Amino acid sequence: MNQLLRIHAIWNPHVYHGWGRSKRFFEGWYYKIVNDSQTSAFAIIPGIAMDENGNKQSFIQVLDGMNNIAKYYKFKAEEFKPTPRKHSLKIGENYFSRDEISLDLPNIKGDLKFKNLSPWSNSVFSPGIMGPYSFIPFMECYHGIISMNHDILGSLKYNDEDISFNKGKGYMEKDWGHSFPKAYIWMQSNHFTKSNISLKSSIAIIPWMTSSFIGHIAGLLIDDNLIEFTTYNGTKVNKCEISIDKVKIEMENRSYLLKIIAHREKATTLAAPISGFMDGRIDESMRASIEVELFDKKKKIVLVKDIGKSAGIEVAGKYEVLIK
Repeated sequence: MNQLLRIHAIWNPHVYHGWGRSKRFFEGWYYKIVNDSQTSAFAIIPGIAMDENGNKQSFIQVLDGMNNIAKYYKFKAEEFKPTPRKHSLKIGENYFSRDEISLDLPNIKGDLKFKNLSPWSNSVFSPGIMGPYSFIPFMECYHGIISMNHDILGSLKYNDEDISFNKGKGYMEKDWGHSFPKAYIWMQSNHFTKSNISLKSSIAIIPWMTSSFIGHIAGLLIDDNLIEFTTYNGTKVNKCEISIDKVKIEMENRSYLLKIIAHREKATTLAAPISGFMDGRIDESMRASIEVELFDKKKKIVLVKDIGKSAGIEVAGKYEVLIK
């Protein structure tokens, strides 16, 4: 049964992948929520972690992106209760799915619903953002995009303050495996001047057999059209520059040229997985901005030139190896 559930999960990246796992494994979902005025922004991260010795814990991390505060709530592994074949997860009195979350934590409580989700493309031979790499059984870390952009309804009570998220915007992704990459860049924004745009981009060191390679994934959602830039669709990285205050990336495939300038802001430290357990540390900002330019090579026109606000950015590990 566990093997069947794990096979099912290959084509359904949003569901739980850890059936039958007992050690050196983690899985976590990332919910980014920003209110309509962009005065409140949170990342809510529920998950499960198992170390090499079989010690387990479930957790919920809460990042208050505007105030640079992070809380890590630890739960017993038995309180982590996923549902087979769909994303429906309980951790204690908290609930998470693609369509809603319900929080009952010491400093944040309430219910949010998500509408008009925009998932990454999915096909038989390319299930989700990992594409054909989804079928490789020994990857260090797998990644899934649940929704590039969606609407939020509801409110949260945070430190005795009622915050409405009606007309707000959300983003959902997830990771599973045993460790985050030793070096990576990740960024995301769906708060551009034009409301129909959302961006996600990442570059990372990917272990492979006895060696490694630099993998890259980016997606620019314009209205309902997702333009994908990935290692497996022939995209190449022309430029990757990293400094204390900026990240510059240029990617190109057969049809499009994507230019990104991300302006980094003060970051907050979060727990991250190493060999299954949450012993690592990464820094994430949620107050950054990202300049994006998309050029159509065939039509020879600029399709998008805009700036995304309330952007999430992580630059982690020995990122010098990513510079190009």
